[in-house]
Amino acid sequence: MQQQRTAEKDTPYWWEAAPVKPLRTQPLTPRADVVVVGAGYAGLTAALTLARAGRSVIVVDKMNPGEGASSRNGGITSGNIRPSFGQLTKRFGKERALAIEAEGKAAREFTYDFIRSEDLDCDFQLTGRFYGAIGKENYERLARDADALQKNLGIESYAVPYAQQREYIGTDYYRGGSVRMDIGGLHPAKYHAEILRITLASGAEVHSNTTVKFIERSGSDFTVSTSTGTISARQVLICTNGYTDGSDTFLRRRLIPVRSRIIATDVLPSELMAQLMPRLMMCGESKILGFYYRPSPDGKRILLGGRDASQSGDPEFPTAMLRKGLMEIFPELRNTRITHSWFGNVAMHRDMMPRIFEHKGLTYATGFCGSGVVWAPWIGNRAAHKLLKDDQGKSAFDFRPIPAIPLYAGKPYFMPTIIQVYRIQDRIAMARATR
Repeated sequence: MQQQRTAEKDTPYWWEAAPVKPLRTQPLTPRADVVVVGAGYAGLTAALTLARAGRSVIVVDKMNPGEGASSRNGGITSGNIRPSFGQLTKRFGKERALAIEAEGKAAREFTYDFIRSEDLDCDFQLTGRFYGAIGKENYERLARDADALQKNLGIESYAVPYAQQREYIGTDYYRGGSVRMDIGGLHPAKYHAEILRITLASGAEVHSNTTVKFIERSGSDFTVSTSTGTISARQVLICTNGYTDGSDTFLRRRLIPVRSRIIATDVLPSELMAQLMPRLMMCGESKILGFYYRPSPDGKRILLGGRDASQSGDPEFPTAMLRKGLMEIFPELRNTRITHSWFGNVAMHRDMMPRIFEHKGLTYATGFCGSGVVWAPWIGNRAAHKLLKDDQGKSAFDFRPIPAIPLYAGKPYFMPTIIQVYRIQDRIAMARATR
């Protein structure tokens, strides 16, 4: 049987149960305490916090709320920090490095408490995450990291030797791995829809299809000019992340929009799901361009994602690449249909971790580097408390602006080359691992 190369739908699987849609059109209120730019996880969580504190808040988004990464991601509550502890210490000092690592734990706890306390219907399950090792050296590193998490932060984490691997994941592709039990999965589009619901109920205005043209200082206030009107505000919070456009050239020179693509299989037999994902855990692997994958919330499909080197259109080769990766992990799925293939932009930058900062009086909450399910609401909430000037605004991620990228103005022309280099490095690592 010839393998299927394309998917039936190019829209997110998540939109089947929670479609994104425009809000009811209403006039812009000309004056607010705070204008928030971006109606994803970060912008809405910030608006919710501000509105409940008594501020008048207007949120504007050039698309439908949540149409970007907030409804397109894998729904894994990883809260990853890309740089290692050693790299963080070298860049920012040991004190800030320790604070950053500790805040990762706090951000996940915030997410879970937020879902529980607000009664958000988003299919959240604290399943744990299995991380597969590519070779013996990777396994030993993962084992050390798991032990450090357990000792330093009290996170339930442990190594899984190759002999026990199939108790966690139905494949022989890895050479063992590690598990940490503080990571789970949710339905990202439902999660966003629920945050939008409670944000609107808090009294914040949210406007879809409202593009910011420019923001300028007007005495002690800001004037925010949009495609549907002008707003005067005391404070402005920018939460645009991977969908930052040319209206903010300062931020655009600092964030690299990178496509991340996900495919979803057709419904699988229950016996096969039990064989391939016996504990229904979230999953990842120790490659530079490693795949992340998971069961659907109903436990009937497998969704797998990874970086997409394309920069325009919706070409077929990234879907074929992900399908090939899925087959390598699970050869049993070689004749399985792919029903959905879609992409969304994540925002990478030179520091590779979330950030709150100020520039010319504007406050920014952005740069989630592909882990926005946890980081975006947390950073949005911390940024809101920063605007409120209360003690909860303290964050290890609140410091200098993200460094600009030399000779870069918003078009990531260099990303296909970088991704290809990473793929070559991964192939070399795989070859060494099989010797």
